[in-house]
Amino acid sequence: MDTKEKIIETATEQFMRFGVRSVTMDDIARQAGVSKKTIYQEFTDKNQLVYETFDTAIENDKNEMDQIPKYQDGVIEHLLGLSAFIKKRFSDFNPMVLNEIQRYFPQCWQLFEEFKNKHVVNEIIELLDKGKSEGVIRKEINSEIMALMRMEQMMLTFDPLKFPTSKYNQVELQMQIFEHFLYGIFTDKGKEAYLNQKNTKQNENHN
Repeated sequence: MDTKEKIIETATEQFMRFGVRSVTMDDIARQAGVSKKTIYQEFTDKNQLVYETFDTAIENDKNEMDQIPKYQDGVIEHLLGLSAFIKKRFSDFNPMVLNEIQRYFPQCWQLFEEFKNKHVVNEIIELLDKGKSEGVIRKEINSEIMALMRMEQMMLTFDPLKFPTSKYNQVELQMQIFEHFLYGIFTDKGKEAYLNQKNTKQNENHN
């Protein structure tokens, strides 16, 4: 890992834990074990560091999502993989980060909006359409509307007024809403298959 990668890795960890605005360049330098001068040799200012850190995080998320079993090979298997990804992704995620990005770092927010609207929404639409053909997703639902609603559900959880972090665990919050969404779109066949495979995986993990 070169110096720039180390700085980005450290910045990611610090931003996700404490938020973007409260973390200083001095904090990142200290945690990365480099001088602040070294950081400024790699990044013009904090805005550039935040942008490249956020861009890297999105690319990492895309790569992680690519490791999930493909929905072409089975929608239920993909949904279980997606469930595991959600648990991992939000285990150390401070929802304040997205609020700060939206308010103070518009270029980063544009990256996120493009990722959300072009990548994630399209993936959900294709997943739902494949699920209909397998008989596990209700044929009468509108895939595009459900995909957009799913994204709005996720965004709602980042609102600190509606879901304060002092009261709600982010992983539990995401999983409750995710499964509520699933049970609304499953056929009886889909719900049964999901619960059976979910229980099987839980038993395997306990053994």
